[in-house]
Amino acid sequence: MSNVKAWIISLRLRTLPLALSTIFMGSIIAAAQGVMNGRVLLWASLTTLFLQILSNLSNDYGDAVSGADNEQRVGPQRMIQSGVITLNEMKRAMVVCVVLSLISGIVLLYVAFQGFKWYQVLFFMMGLGAIAAAIRYTVGSSPYGYRGLGDVYVFIFFGLLGVAGTWFLHTNYWQWPVLLPAATIGFFSAGVLNLNNIRDIESDKQSDKITLAVRLGRSRASWYHLALITAGWLSMLFFVLFFASEWRIWPAFLSLPLFVRNVYIVFKADKAHSLDSELRNLSLSTLLFVLLSATVLVAA
Repeated sequence: MSNVKAWIISLRLRTLPLALSTIFMGSIIAAAQGVMNGRVLLWASLTTLFLQILSNLSNDYGDAVSGADNEQRVGPQRMIQSGVITLNEMKRAMVVCVVLSLISGIVLLYVAFQGFKWYQVLFFMMGLGAIAAAIRYTVGSSPYGYRGLGDVYVFIFFGLLGVAGTWFLHTNYWQWPVLLPAATIGFFSAGVLNLNNIRDIESDKQSDKITLAVRLGRSRASWYHLALITAGWLSMLFFVLFFASEWRIWPAFLSLPLFVRNVYIVFKADKAHSLDSELRNLSLSTLLFVLLSATVLVAA
């Protein structure tokens, strides 16, 4: 395998649509209110992509060090495990991603908060927290991803902070109802992580990686998945019914059958590898849900 291909695999490009869904949802809500800033959208997207890639590389590094990546693992082959990329090379790539995230994030804060220095300081500290959380998921003496807390991280950073924070970057003011669509993306994102953890239940048990799916077991983790997807849709439904000034956001609900299919496959799948493609499908379904929400801008 060429070194370029190995790095492309390590970037896990199929996770990037989910990261962009976070930024796009916050930007769409801001645009529907007539306050979207194109430069904020650009720099927020870049910053999020760098953070997502950092998280992916850190996950490879941490799982390789801990032994969670082994021959029993079901998912795509990891490049450190296969010996194509060394631990030191992965560590250097992580440092590059940290630097790029910081540079992009600082530009984003300058563009979004000109004249609001306290906002810049607050969001810079939040950005440092996001970087630390991305690394600490599987790296360190007590990574929280190995203690069943990964779902909480994903819900907060991909949902509440990601969507609502993006909206605030555009608007520079606060409205509580934005937390509903933020929660929707958070629940769907946690669903993607849960799928990953259900797929890896057996290998995670053997390597003492105690994810929430491992704690729950296969059956209850499937019901938990149903709860996540349902909670995501209910959050968006409440937002549309009680707070959205534009009913034209309803086309987002055309993506519902894709989510129903995803849950059905989770309950019916009898082999771990059959869930692997559903990670990509749920990520793309979430992005489609967000893009269909944007029809409110076309119709306005």
